[in-house]
Amino acid sequence: QVQLVESGGDLVQAGGSLRLSCAASGSMFSIYAMGWYRQVPGKERELVATISSVGNTYYADSVKGRFTISRDNVKNTLYLQMSSLKPEDTAMYYCAPTRISTMSPLGSWGQGTQVTVSS
Repeated sequence: QVQLVESGGDLVQAGGSLRLSCAASGSMFSIYAMGWYRQVPGKERELVATISSVGNTYYADSVKGRFTISRDNVKNTLYLQMSSLKPEDTAMYYCAPTRISTMSPLGSWGQGTQVTVSS
């Protein structure tokens, strides 16, 4: 089982940028498709972006053109580069292994990292 630690969240102004990181433990990271998810209080967790084990990517329409997901299989780390941030991007962000066929998360969650975008 992969254990995950998210970091990089911060308070930023609208239009700003952030890079989130997700450090994974274990030797199985490279074979998993991975995803970034986000959640605001009172709402369901939503998928933001996914990346397959070979680097194919998917983005939710709400972040397409602004966010970039990437991975470093040597460092066992997943990234989310976020630019042109909007107040509606404010959420707790999580990473998780992801089943690409159903775009659904696998396994347990890390603690998340908070992104707050001020207007």
